[in-house]
Amino acid sequence: MLSERMEKALNKQINAEMYSSYLYLSMSAFFERIGLKGFANWMRVQAREELMHAMKIYDYVHERGGRVKLSSIEQPPSEWKTPLDAFNAVLNHERKVTSMINELVDIALEERDHATYTMLQWFVMEQVEEEASAKDLVERLSLVGDDKGALISLDLELAKRQFVEENE
Repeated sequence: MLSERMEKALNKQINAEMYSSYLYLSMSAFFERIGLKGFANWMRVQAREELMHAMKIYDYVHERGGRVKLSSIEQPPSEWKTPLDAFNAVLNHERKVTSMINELVDIALEERDHATYTMLQWFVMEQVEEEASAKDLVERLSLVGDDKGALISLDLELAKRQFVEENE
């Protein structure tokens, strides 16, 4: 059984993961609009991943006999100056999500909720991967600079990303 505090924190995280999905879908629309369909694909795949993360927590709350309480999802931005600005926003957002996951882990430890602590370890490792991926793309876009050919080459690479259902 989840404590009231843990349940509330997990519901907050469901909302944060849904916002992440919404943010990346907005970024996908931005990249579609400016003609970078590979970047749009990468963001669309990311949006699906974030929705899956929300559902992992959603299912977990139910498994533990808790109550899911959905709240409004904040409207994400829809414009960025450059692809690099967008990916800097991704990196900053992922760092914020990492902080939120760490707060959940802290609550689980304080509450002596070993099951939730164990479940959250998947998210801890997922955030390591998320930040590394965003950082890599920020670094690569920084190298690209104003080179349109390199940007198109990266766009073609990002077009190959496919959604893969993650294992727990």
